Parts: sequence; structure tokens; C-alpha cells
Amino acid sequence: MIHILLAYVATLCYLASAAFIGIRLFRKEGWIPPRALAIAVGFGGLVLHSWILWHSIFSSAGINLGFYHALALTSWTIVALLLVSSLTKPVDNLGLILLPAAALSLLLEAHMADVGFMRESASMALKVHVLLSMLAYSLLTLAAVQAILLAVQDHHLRNRHPTGFVRTLPPLQTMESLLFEMISAGFVLLTLALLSGFAFLENMFAQHLVHKTVLSVLAWLVFGGLLIGRFRKGWRGRTAIVWTLGGFAILILAYFGSKAVLQFALQNAG
Repeated sequence: MIHILLAYVATLCYLASAAFIGIRLFRKEGWIPPRALAIAVGFGGLVLHSWILWHSIFSSAGINLGFYHALALTSWTIVALLLVSSLTKPVDNLGLILLPAAALSLLLEAHMADVGFMRESASMALKVHVLLSMLAYSLLTLAAVQAILLAVQDHHLRNRHPTGFVRTLPPLQTMESLLFEMISAGFVLLTLALLSGFAFLENMFAQHLVHKTVLSVLAWLVFGGLLIGRFRKGWRGRTAIVWTLGGFAILILAYFGSKAVLQFALQNAG
């Protein structure tokens, strides 16, 4: 009961933080919440989110990384990176999309209990691989949302109709710089995640990992190609947006698509 109650309180914190961000972006008159308040309320939700995950994922039987638990853990990592980054960089606007998504993941985790244990006896390579994968996915999720905001900003500026929302965003050049910082860091982590994964991957067909591995490598090639294009040809704007969202879509299929097939489809078939 306490688990569900805290999930609802954390959800309210996330939604309130997103609402404060939205008010700051769209309201021109009346009360406008301080930026620090929006971030602080988000941190409140993150603390509760941490408690929930600690008591639902970690147990004597091992680490429960069932589909909904993994989703909640990934959303925690994304929000943590977002809020910490917001202390020094103008990325808090991403919370308008990411915080409600994290709230939804908490509600699903609270009401859709599932089991998928990674035992405590699992090799260190596997644990490092899971951690690096989570961090890489989270950073590239931030990059994808940044790309969406960049697309909206670029569209309005091209049509010379910048709305109040667009005018509150950092300059286009700053937005692009932040995007490629996120992609570069995410690409490094994804590279390390793939290398650590190959360290314990003995038979991908027997472990039902062939589709996840192939899609992850394909996403790695897309993000790597984007960085090369940026470095050699100065890719930016719509080209960068399309490549970012394309690579992210493949990454979603690699992780959550594969996990859903393994946990639900194959188990039900068995």
C-alpha cells in the first residue's frame, strides 16, 4: 500500500514540476513560478522515485528487471540526468515531455507488477553492461527530446512566426550545441555498453539476443554517422534532427521492443 501511495505522490511531484515548466514557457502575465521551484519539485519526485525502485527492484532473489521495473528504472535515470544537468545548463524545458513520461512509468510499475530477475550471481561484465546501457539510453533519450524541441524552434524561425514558447528557448546555436553534447556522451556510453555486452555474449541465438544486438549496433552506426557528418560536413538543423530521431527509434526497438517480445510474447508462447 505504501508503495502505491508513494508512487502517486512522486507522480504528482513530476506533474507539478512539468506544469511549472509549462507555465514558465507559455504564460506571459500573472504568477510565473521560479525556475528553481520547478527543479526542486522535480527533485522531490526523484527522491520518492528512488525509494520506490530500491524496494521494488532489489531483493535477496536478485535484481528485478521485469519490463515495467526496467521502464521505471530507465525513467529514473533520465530524470536524474535531466535535473542534475538543469543545475548548470538550460535543459529544464525537456522536462515538459520527460517528467510526465516518468510519472506514467511509475504508475505502470506500481500497478503492473512483473518479474524478470538478474541474479546476484550475475557476472560483473553483465552488471556493468546493464548500467552502461541504462545511461546510454537515458542520455540519448534526452538528445531525442532536445531534437524535437529543436525541430519546433527551427520550424517557427524558418516561418518567421516565433511564438512565446519558442522565444523562451535558448538560441538555436546553443540548442544545437547541447544536442551534440548529449549525442556525443551517449555515443561513448553506447560504445562501452556494446563492448561490455560482447564480453559475456556467448551465443546470441540461444540467449534470444540477436535482434537486440543487431538493432543496437545499427543505432550505434546511425549516431556514429551523425557525429562524423557533423565533424566533416557540418551537419546541423533538420539533418541532425532526422538522424537523431531515427537512431533513437532504433534504440527503443533494440531495448524495450526486444524486452517486450522476450518477456511477453515468448513467455506466453511457451
